[in-house]
Formats: sequence, C-alpha cells, structure tokens
Amino acid sequence: MAKHLLSKETYQRLEAEVAHLEHTVLPEVADKIGRAREMGDLKENGDYHAAKDEYGMFNDRKNLIIGILENAEVAEAPASDEVGVLSIVTILFEGDSEDDAETYLIGHVEEKRTDGNSAEVMSPASPIGGALLGHKAGDNVSVTLENGAKVSVTVMKVQN
Repeated sequence: MAKHLLSKETYQRLEAEVAHLEHTVLPEVADKIGRAREMGDLKENGDYHAAKDEYGMFNDRKNLIIGILENAEVAEAPASDEVGVLSIVTILFEGDSEDDAETYLIGHVEEKRTDGNSAEVMSPASPIGGALLGHKAGDNVSVTLENGAKVSVTVMKVQN
C-alpha cells in the first residue's frame, strides 16, 4: 500500500486527535448511550439511537486516522525550487487571466487546515498534482485528466 506523506505537524495533530477520541470523546458518548438506555424502550428511544450513531461516527473517524497513521511517512517540503509533496504551488490554467490563478498545497487531504490560512489541498496522486511534481515556476505542464481531456497549466509560483 502507498504511504501517506504527511508533514510532521499533521502527523502529530492526527496522533493527538486519536488520543482525544479514545480517551475523551468516545467514553463521553458511551456514557450518553448508557444514560439513554436507562430511559426505557430502546426501539422508540431517539436519544439512544442518536448516541449510538454519534459513537459510530467518532469511532469511524478514529479508525480512519489510525489507518492513515499506520501507513504514514513524515515528509518535508523539498529544499529545491521544484514542486514536491508539501509544496505550495500557484498555477494558471491555459486561457485564464492571471487573476484566476489558483494556489494549492500538494499533499494529503489531512493537511487541510480549517483556520482559513491554508491553500486548498491537491493530492500528488491526482492527475494535476502528479503532473506538477518536479516542475518549476514558469514551466508549462500538459495534463491528461481522468476523463481523457487534456489541459495545460503554467506553474506561476512554488513555495517550499
């Protein structure tokens, strides 16, 4: 199986999330299930069913993260000026004006931040993300999409 390339910060954040889910969230939801169970008939007990659904959702998230971490490798942004995993790259699709340039972090979806200070994430396994790897600012890159269409993008800026 392919390894998940994560920044050190994201790896640590995911480890902390698993610990929080295991030691805080899941026990709290298990208590909710227990309290709801005491309310009577489980067939018609909405609190019980909601708590069980909540437990399942958090447990699924925990298992997803554990699977990512088990197959993760900590990566660092490249030292060169080439696009690599964890690079922030600004691209312009052929025919668009420079005002339409788009900025992406090339990496795992878990690199996405919710603080509003992060670029959108593009997987290095995606057609565009994979085609950009190894290119520098100013390069024109031809990309064949999953549907067979071809697009051309220009690498405007690379931040490592």
